[in-house]
Amino acid sequence: MPLLPILTFPDKRLRTVAEPVDQVDDQIKQLIDDLFETMYDAPGIGLAATQVNVHKRVLVVDVSPDNSQPLAFVNPELVEFEGDQTFDEGCLSVPGYQEEVHRYNEIKVKALNRDGEEFLLECDGLLAVCIQHEMDHLQGKLFVDYLSKLKRQRIQKKLEKLNS
Repeated sequence: MPLLPILTFPDKRLRTVAEPVDQVDDQIKQLIDDLFETMYDAPGIGLAATQVNVHKRVLVVDVSPDNSQPLAFVNPELVEFEGDQTFDEGCLSVPGYQEEVHRYNEIKVKALNRDGEEFLLECDGLLAVCIQHEMDHLQGKLFVDYLSKLKRQRIQKKLEKLNS
């Protein structure tokens, strides 16, 4: 299982809207495995396929302190949400930055798992934030889009300097 290169902001490929997965086949299962390996190596608690330049609706998360609760989501969709929370978010595609972002506190997500079976997950707190963050990636959206234009531009300029 190879580590996949993670795209960094302001790479325009991060703005690509991911396509739904028609079938969870061996290629999608391999993508899920590679996403987990890449996420754990980074290290991170979530990674969307868009971040590794694969524009399929696939994401992985594991918010456990010991990497013991891996969750894979294929074609995830929020079916219920409520409440509000503010969380200090970071992103593997925006390295070195954390900013407060407002998200739903409680969510219910419907998706397919690694075996192509549909499931429903109700969660709150960090897990809810992480899932919403990764689902944004599948829509071509980054956490910096929730910030003021000035903050976003400052982050972009600093990352462009680092990557040049």
